[in-house]
Amino acid sequence: MRVIWGIVLFLSLGLAGCSSGNPAGGDRELIVFAASSLTGAFSELAEAFEAGNPGVRILFNFAGSSQLAAQLAEGVPGDVFASADTAQMRAAIDAGRVEAGSQFPFVTNRLTVIVPADNPAGIDSLENLSDPGVALILAVEGVPVREYTDAMVAALPVDFGAGFYANVVSEEDNVRQVTAKIALGEADAGIVYTSDVTRDIAGRLLQIAIPDEQNVFIAYPIAPLADAAHLETARAFIDFVLSPDGQAVLAHWGFGPPPSE
Repeated sequence: MRVIWGIVLFLSLGLAGCSSGNPAGGDRELIVFAASSLTGAFSELAEAFEAGNPGVRILFNFAGSSQLAAQLAEGVPGDVFASADTAQMRAAIDAGRVEAGSQFPFVTNRLTVIVPADNPAGIDSLENLSDPGVALILAVEGVPVREYTDAMVAALPVDFGAGFYANVVSEEDNVRQVTAKIALGEADAGIVYTSDVTRDIAGRLLQIAIPDEQNVFIAYPIAPLADAAHLETARAFIDFVLSPDGQAVLAHWGFGPPPSE
């Protein structure tokens, strides 16, 4: 299993991958575009899927969902898109890369405040993020976690929002970069998904829970790409993600179950 980061590499892989997408046989590479918040969980899922499907190798492009949707709109080849929000999945549908109605919600998530383990600013609630002098890191505008954060802040008092945004000292390309910088003590607080406080980094962070009445509902959709080189294998991978075994892995990484119908 490998992680693919460059568009040029995707293009070369796409041109090379012309075999049938039958999951029952034949060597093939499945290219999965996945939100950066899914890195740990999807890496583990890929290992299990590959073990059960000899000859399949999963290649990941992990990035912010808006970056992934932009790459898809540019025609970068792939087989599966797993987005952190419905808006970027809709962008892929509008670009003709995903067939409308083929997407499924596969996990839920929620926002949390994170601070360095020593919590130098003494933060104990969401409201503290608007206090003068708090150094706050957010994801850049357009990334789903930032869209969710902005929606949450918009529902709170105007004075809170003014102080909150005045405290922003850095905006990162994706949510994992926010988490890493807070773990390194480069700011007093950040807002990420609960699933981003992973086992390898949990000891360097504290989570400050955001109450349900202030939090936002987050559902991640997944879909095969309409022009996937290996469509049957793409569907098989999605079925595995939605299966009890796949959902158990996702739960282990801090994700909630898909929304009930």
